Amino acid sequence: MWRIPVIFSLLFVLVKFHQGAVTGSYKYTTKYDNVDINDIIHNERLLKNYVYCLLEKGSCTQDGLELKKNMPDAIETDCSKCSVKQKEGSEIMMRYLIDNKPEYWNPLQEKYDPTGSYKQRYLESKKKEVSVKPVENSD
Repeated sequence: MWRIPVIFSLLFVLVKFHQGAVTGSYKYTTKYDNVDINDIIHNERLLKNYVYCLLEKGSCTQDGLELKKNMPDAIETDCSKCSVKQKEGSEIMMRYLIDNKPEYWNPLQEKYDPTGSYKQRYLESKKKEVSVKPVENSD
């Protein structure tokens, strides 16, 4: 049975921010690292619930509360306290929201990243991505 997650694993989005209470080792908890970001992305109800939790427009699950609590720190420190899985998940979620769900991304950005620094870094990295075309065989 699915528990309603709060994005940005995301969020959201990412949120460079998937789950976490700070432990003695100054890392976020990995208790929720098994949440599948792709399941959230492909389920509008779950995605919306995460976003609304982060925006304080809806209720939060336990993992949503962890995410919301640590979101500001994760953004400020570029997710330095995140596990590898949390960094990957938050990156996936935030890219998805920026590219596909501006109606969710814009209010999240306004609340958690008002300078737009994350989106700017993402857009710059996107410009640098190289697309490789298949070599045409001239036989």
